[in-house]
Amino acid sequence: MSNEYDVNLRYGVDTAGDLTGKVAVVTGGLGGIAMASNEMLLEKGAKLALLYPAFEREKALEIAEQFDPARVLFVECDVADPDSVEKAFFQVESHYGQLDILVNCAGYVMLQPVLETEFAEWNKQIAVNLTGPFLCSQAAAKRMIKAGRGGKIINIASQAASIAIDNHVAYTSAKAGLLGMTKVMAKEFAPYNINVNTLSPTVVLTPMGEKAWRGEKGEAMKKLIPMGRFAYTDEIAAAVLFFAGNGSDMITGADLMIDGGFTIW
Repeated sequence: MSNEYDVNLRYGVDTAGDLTGKVAVVTGGLGGIAMASNEMLLEKGAKLALLYPAFEREKALEIAEQFDPARVLFVECDVADPDSVEKAFFQVESHYGQLDILVNCAGYVMLQPVLETEFAEWNKQIAVNLTGPFLCSQAAAKRMIKAGRGGKIINIASQAASIAIDNHVAYTSAKAGLLGMTKVMAKEFAPYNINVNTLSPTVVLTPMGEKAWRGEKGEAMKKLIPMGRFAYTDEIAAAVLFFAGNGSDMITGADLMIDGGFTIW
């Protein structure tokens, strides 16, 4: 028996990135990065379930008019509440009959110095940015494993998970935890052909990002980024699309830094 490999063999990477027949759940589905990702996922043929919090109910009704209801389902969900998450994923599964991709986009940040961060604020950021992805990934993975078709879990982390930034203590703690959680899930889910990875953007020009970094603070921050600018939502969405397709099937437990070189320092 030969131990040699045929180096002419190919895995079969779909360079077109076709996602026809796939169902993607996007948490925080109405946010800036999410909306850019939604557009690209739809362009590639996927069907979507967009999870949103109760306070965005009116926004969801307005945005729903932009999409084909046969391809986009809107589901109200508190990602930090186990019962709400379970109901949401049950609704998605009942509606589409499957779940192939999860993009954990739901996020929240309040920038405060360590000594001014109250316990309630700490808990809120941990709940949305870490507990939420845990609960949603757990719910998705259970269904992916049962279906036996594999899957993709894509967690939106942050450059703040890997480098200290003033006034980010709760956010950094949550996002750093997300990196660790992703690695454990990647290892445990690999036998089921489920890939789990993170994306770590720099400041992204979403409404939340612009509000947090407008003015002199933002200009000073850009000077620390070798590329000299903040990221745009479609740049993050392009990375989401890569991790959603089969060209990333050999990548799991990884963190893709999209920071213009900020963390080189």
